[in-house]
Amino acid sequence: MDFQSTLFQAPTGMGDLAGTERRVLGQGAWLDVLRSWLPAPDDVFETLVADVPWRAERRQMYDRMVDVPRLLHTYMIGEPLPHPLLEQARDALSAHYADELGEPFRTAGCCYYRDGRDSVAWHGDTIGRGSTHDTMVAIVSLGDPRKLHLRPRGGGESVVVEMGHGDLVVMGGSCQRTWEHAVPKVATAGPRISVQFRPFNVF
Repeated sequence: MDFQSTLFQAPTGMGDLAGTERRVLGQGAWLDVLRSWLPAPDDVFETLVADVPWRAERRQMYDRMVDVPRLLHTYMIGEPLPHPLLEQARDALSAHYADELGEPFRTAGCCYYRDGRDSVAWHGDTIGRGSTHDTMVAIVSLGDPRKLHLRPRGGGESVVVEMGHGDLVVMGGSCQRTWEHAVPKVATAGPRISVQFRPFNVF
């Protein structure tokens, strides 16, 4: 598969990814963490709160419709992102993971956790190619710290990673189909925004 070389050129001004720490989870899954990676996280967070066209969703849960406990928006392929640093982040991630991923990150899903009551239940991003192929989901966290919980499908020891303001977490390899992840509700928390960069046809 051919890509323009510019897709894999790291932009200037973005934090170096050389200090990324990798944790091997097992079953072909791994987790990369890099603290305080995104520059000017305060400015990015304020821009996202103000400019993203956030929407609330309702979903069927057993025999009733329930509110999704967070606000959502996804920037699809070709759509400009709301802050130039997010464009740079996506391109830097595509450059850094080019050899392993073999394709650029193309979409950016945004989740707005307004307080500790907002959450995401256990799941894997297995709609699309994530159900059958190794892939990556790169998460930039902004705002109040929240904990990302991961557990192997079928049981086993869980892993907890606190995601702070400007931190980067990348779930890779078989992680989406052999592990599940969640951001549980907590008693108290301030607002947080998660930006998830994904390759084509990974949801």
